[in-house]
Formats: sequence, C-alpha cells, structure tokens
Amino acid sequence: MTKTLYVGNLPWSTSSEDLTDFFSQYGNVIGSRIITDRETGRSRGFGFVEVAADDAERLAEELNGSEFNGRSLTVNEARPRQTV
Repeated sequence: MTKTLYVGNLPWSTSSEDLTDFFSQYGNVIGSRIITDRETGRSRGFGFVEVAADDAERLAEELNGSEFNGRSLTVNEARPRQTV
C-alpha cells in the first residue's frame, strides 16, 4: 500500500530524481514527479512523492519545514483530486 505526499516550495531546478533522492534518505520511496506548466514546461514549484503507507505520516511530520536546496519545504499528505 502506498500514499502520496504533496511537496511544495521546491526550487525551480528540482528534478524528480532530486526529490526521490532526498526523500529516500528518510524512507521508502516508490516514485516522484514534479508538476510542470503545460505551455512552458517549467516547474511549478511543487511535486508529489509516492511512499510506503507506513512511512507517509512520519515523513510528512519530519520533512515539513525542512530545508532543501535553500528552501523550506511544505510537506503533507496529498488530497485526492476533486472533479467538478
């Protein structure tokens, strides 16, 4: 079972590999993705990390507010996408 964490306030240059490497230091990471602008392809400054369900709450608590490449991260459990 996995859970997805929202990660905000990322530096623009962050790649999904950078995000995976950072979170892997603290827990079992399944995968990650950086959200990019459709038109420019530029990072929007946030992404998602898929982690083992057992690690999700602990990782969100430990890494929320932690420093990553000079920025203070916002980390919390991702909410399901809402449809209209």
